[in-house]
Amino acid sequence: MNGLLRIFASGPDQPLIADREQVDRLFRSTRLRILVAITLGYGLVYTCRLALSMVKKPLIDEGIFTPTELGLIGSALFYTYAAGKLVNGFLADHANVRVFFAFGVLVSACINVAMGFSTLLWLSVTLWALNGWFQGFGAPSGVVALAQWFGNRERGRFYGIWSTAHSIGEGLTFVVVGAVVAAFGWRAGFWFPGLTCVAVAGGIYWLMRDRPRTLGLPTVADWRNDHWAGSRAAAQAPSGVLRQQIGVLRIPAIWVLALSSALMYVTRYAINSWGVLYLQEARGYSLVEAGSFLMASTLAGIVGCLAFGFVSDKVFDARRPPANLLFALCELAGLLLVFYGPRDAASLTLAFILYGVGLNGLVTSLGGLFAVDIAPKRVAGAVMGVVGIFSYIGAALQEHVSGYLIERGMTVVDGVRHYDFGPASTLWIGSSVVSMLLVATLWRVRLRD
Repeated sequence: MNGLLRIFASGPDQPLIADREQVDRLFRSTRLRILVAITLGYGLVYTCRLALSMVKKPLIDEGIFTPTELGLIGSALFYTYAAGKLVNGFLADHANVRVFFAFGVLVSACINVAMGFSTLLWLSVTLWALNGWFQGFGAPSGVVALAQWFGNRERGRFYGIWSTAHSIGEGLTFVVVGAVVAAFGWRAGFWFPGLTCVAVAGGIYWLMRDRPRTLGLPTVADWRNDHWAGSRAAAQAPSGVLRQQIGVLRIPAIWVLALSSALMYVTRYAINSWGVLYLQEARGYSLVEAGSFLMASTLAGIVGCLAFGFVSDKVFDARRPPANLLFALCELAGLLLVFYGPRDAASLTLAFILYGVGLNGLVTSLGGLFAVDIAPKRVAGAVMGVVGIFSYIGAALQEHVSGYLIERGMTVVDGVRHYDFGPASTLWIGSSVVSMLLVATLWRVRLRD
């Protein structure tokens, strides 16, 4: 066990490099490598998390699983992902994220391959639960790398770039994996992303690096002289990593943010998990057509991530609350159009674009960036874990409740299933409203180095 822990452990601090030009050169080249690894790597491994959403209809149609059973399988991932994100967030602060991230991707990929062979409920629940745990290596690794390599007043923009990984993964799932499922069946919907991500794990290991201090570089805040006003002395005070991690739990704003994020994730994963089924059954679109609408949301989400980082950094001077309100209103406008607006394809496309921009801006902020701003940067993984466990418990409970509401509203007439999505859509929209109101209470929260 000690040997295993040493494999994952962050290396010791090295003597600082004296040559300023060499320091600048190493920082710039390494930052680019890390940004590519965490963005493209996390985006591609996302397909191993969302594969189940693309195979729900064929699994129901072939009589393999019911909607309630699929809700059970889907929620298993969210529960273990929530716990894994907390535990792995605390571990990531101590870990060499290069090894940590690559290992999690590799195991998740192998589990997806195994899912393609399973038609037994409890085997699928077990495998998908294990997938959730190892998927939980990714986000903490990404946020720790961002906190270690990117400064306070630029982090919003780079965090926004990293957050496009969610949209990249969703787009690849809805279009590429969807096309694979349509052509080759539901098993290929697990095998294709699994085999792809075996190679992705190797790419992550090749591109990423450990903390700056392990390479003989100063902290990024010292390199850029980018400290929050009044927080530098506190940051320099001697304090162990574990003590700082425990201190995160005493910050009230973290708990408010965690609950707000949980409610936002109810809506996020409701649309990801059930949006394809809604468009097929309530609107009459094919699997590929439904995937195309969600692809529009995904492309808009990329814009939303980048826009949130730019707007919060440049327009609001790295303050996230005003941007949170702006993007929450955009998301709600999109949701209302999706479920209550005109039924033509053009209006539905506009609705998903608005939803994608707003939702992904909020994922960027509530899902991590805002939390990193208000916690010590050396324990970014821990704060990401605290917010993450709330977020994915919300997502998991959504799977149970949404599956139940959808199945309760399902009727069969002459052998044809008919669905009533009204109760479920009310839950999804209401969660976003309460999330917006909660995070608005953090308008003047304190920021930390």
